[in-house]
Formats: sequence, structure tokens, C-alpha cells
Amino acid sequence: PVAPPPLFSALAREASAGAPRAVWFPLPAGSCAAFPSPPVNMAAASGRCRLIWAAAAALVLTLDAAFVEDLDDSFKDNRKDDVWLVDFYAPWCGHCKKLEPVWNEVGIEIRSSGSPVKVGKMDATSYSSIASEFGVRGYPTIKLLKGDLAYNYRGPRTKDDIIEFANRVAGPLIRPLPSQQMFEHVHKRHRVLFLYVGGESPLKEKYIEVASELIVYTYFFSASEEVLPEYVTLPELPAVVVFKDGTYFVYDEYEDGDLSSWINRERFQGYLNVDGFTLYELGDTGKLVAIAIIDDKNSSAEHTRLKSVIQDVAKDYRDHFHRNFQFGHMDGNDYINSLLMDDLTIPTVVVLNTSNQQYFLPDRRIESTEDLVQFINNILDGTVEAQGGDGFLQRIKRIIYDAKSTVVSVFKSSPLLGCFLFGLPLGVISIMCYGICTADTNGGVEENETSKKEIGDRELTDEGSEEEQEQENKEKPAELSDGEHGQKHIFDKKKD
Repeated sequence: PVAPPPLFSALAREASAGAPRAVWFPLPAGSCAAFPSPPVNMAAASGRCRLIWAAAAALVLTLDAAFVEDLDDSFKDNRKDDVWLVDFYAPWCGHCKKLEPVWNEVGIEIRSSGSPVKVGKMDATSYSSIASEFGVRGYPTIKLLKGDLAYNYRGPRTKDDIIEFANRVAGPLIRPLPSQQMFEHVHKRHRVLFLYVGGESPLKEKYIEVASELIVYTYFFSASEEVLPEYVTLPELPAVVVFKDGTYFVYDEYEDGDLSSWINRERFQGYLNVDGFTLYELGDTGKLVAIAIIDDKNSSAEHTRLKSVIQDVAKDYRDHFHRNFQFGHMDGNDYINSLLMDDLTIPTVVVLNTSNQQYFLPDRRIESTEDLVQFINNILDGTVEAQGGDGFLQRIKRIIYDAKSTVVSVFKSSPLLGCFLFGLPLGVISIMCYGICTADTNGGVEENETSKKEIGDRELTDEGSEEEQEQENKEKPAELSDGEHGQKHIFDKKKD
């Protein structure tokens, strides 16, 4: 199939959005024969017009299906010659249904751009063996399949982010920059830019190996020393350089350790606007995350000052803290409250350890960069006590907190629904408990009556006949008195 003209791509985007549109089709030159001027036969012209419109409508309705292929079990054997971007979904999954219109737009955009990437989707519940082979554990799962490699997408589920991921991973691992003009162009487009400088070397082999692993997160480039701007000074060649935050930093094996760990730490800017997804991504870096919790809409001096303080520390103390800390700010405290299971008063500063869910809070207000630096140094030397964590008690607390939050949110959004969801089960449980208690009471009464009856029967049986009693009295005269006393004692008990 050939990529459609831009007009039909636009129509497909409108169709995937579900909005009806009235569209004017400008016919190309030379097509006026379909509409004779002056019209000789208006009925014939009208019929041909209807045919054209019907064909155009059919094309628009089938564009989505043409750009996103439904995959089956034959996909496993036929995929290796192409690059595939696949959405593994479940029909009942709400997140999958939300992704579907975005996925249709991704298919349209990639096909119309001439990209070699093919876009498909697979029902992972119907073809569970294939999904398991590709390591699908949840829904939806987006993977780019390139030869024998499968790359997981973990970014935001937006059209632009997914397409950018597909184009990055489908292309070459290392993109060469042949000129200084090309370097400047790429440098403007990327906030964080990794560059290998030099010829063939063991460092380049390691760089390629790391790129094959981390291409899902960022681009990797290579260039000769002549391509670099004059302000860049390298101590030796070959070298790996990262350009970010308006400057550059050179990888040092002795100080920075493993190249993969260094690139994973440096792939973020020094200061970030942190949200839930970014915080999740920062967990892979192994860094503590120092966040100013503020209200972006609040322009008061206190909020602005705290944001400036953490920005200054991120910039001016990079050499001291960049290996252990990531800095940023977060708008609002709703997300951080759910994470910490506590209500934080903003503005404030919190330091998170995303690897074990511990956090650190200052014991006094942060008024200046000196206060923040002192607080961070105290964390490093262990004088600040860590709170939270992922221990057993914290997990129990998390379960209770999540259950409470769920109940409160349901009642806030829909009180009637909350009463139905939680009141009905409680009512059923109460009725069951009442029935159980009632059944036990009646059973106990019946059991007492049965026991009494059995005791009476035994007493009647044990009494025997008069002759047997006289015989026993003759044989055991000494015990006769005791028996009489015993019977009298039993009789007195019954009487009482």
C-alpha cells in the first residue's frame, strides 16, 4: 500500500476523533469530465458525483483499519523482516480503550510520514502465548520489535511521545554528526545530548553497547573533534560528553564509574518540573530526589523564594551533589501526600528515596541555599532520620491508607453510589452475623435439653430393679450408705 495524500491523512485524523465533518474535495485538473460544463445530462453528473462521494467516504472510514493492523498468531513468524510498533491490549481494559484513539492517530501519522515502522495491535488475551513470549505482563503494553530485540515503551501515552520513541528506536543506535552546523541543529533540539568523540576504541564499543540498552530513553550521537564548538575542551580522546543545562560534562571512568550508570544518571536535566511519571523514571537513576513542593499558581514571595533556592543549589552545587541528588519542584501536594501518606503543608522541601520509599523532611524552614545545603549534607552523613520505607508495618499502613482514600473518593464523587457499594455488603454481613448468633443460641438450648434427658435416662437405667438393688446391698453393705447419700445428694441438686 502507498501512503495516502495529506488530505486523506487529515480526514482520517478527524474520523478517528469521532467528530463528523463536512469536507470539500477539490478535484484535480483534468477531472472536469466528471462534471460537464455546461452540464449536458444533470442526472448522469449527479450520479457520478454520488459515486465519488461514496468512494471518498468509504476511504475515510477504512483509513484507521489500514494504518493499524490487527495481528494474529502468524505475526510471530512474519515480523522479523520489518520494524513493528505493537500495542498489546485486553478488550476489557479501560486504559486500553482510552489508548485506542491515540493509537489510531499514531498509525496514521507514522504511515503518512513515510516511516518504515509498521503499527499494529494484538489482543493479548486471545494470543496469550505470543504475548508471554514478548514479556507482556500488563495492559496496555507498547513494544517496538526490531529484529530479535524488543524495546519497552514507558513514556506518556500521547501521540507525539509514542511517535518520537518509535522514530528514535527504529533508527540507527549511533547517529553521526558530520558538520558543526548539524551539531548546532541537533543541540538546539535536545535538552540532553550524548556525544561520542573520537575514532574506533574500546570506549566506543562500550558506548554502542550502552546505546542499545538506553536508546528507549535518549538519542546517542558521534562526531569528530573538528565538529565541536570552540568552547568545548576535551582532556583526551576518545571521550563521551553530555551537553545539558547550558554547559557540558565529560565522562571520567575513575570518578563516574560504569558508563551505563553515568549515562542513566545524566539523562535528566539538573533541575526538573517533577510529576508522577518523572518521579517513577527517576527511580532508575538511584538518586535521591530533592523536591520543592509549591503552588505554581501562587506568586507569593515564599513560594517563589523556595523554588529559587532549590534551583540555585542544583546549579551552583552540582559538583558536590549531582551524583547523589536530583533537584526539581512539584506543583501541589496531592500526589506527594498519597506517596508519603501524610498531609504536607506547602511550600516545603522533601527528599525522596524512590528505591525504598523512604523520605526526609527538614526539622525547620528552609530560608536560604545555606539551609538547604546543610539539610542535604545532614542526609548524606546520616544525621537526619529517614521516615517511611517499605517494611511490613508500612505496607499494612499503605493498605489501610489506600482503602480509606478509595472510600473517601467514592463518597465525594457519588454519595449514593458509595452507600450502595459499601452499605449493601455491610448489611448482608450484619444479617449473616445475626443469623449465626441466633442459630448458636437455639442449638445451645436444644443441646442442654438433650443432655438433661440423657442424664435422666442414665439415672433411670442405673437404678435397676428392686431385687438387684437388694442383692447389691447384701454384697456391698459398706458402700450402701454411701450410695444412699449419693442418691440423696443428686436428688437435692435436682430439687434446687
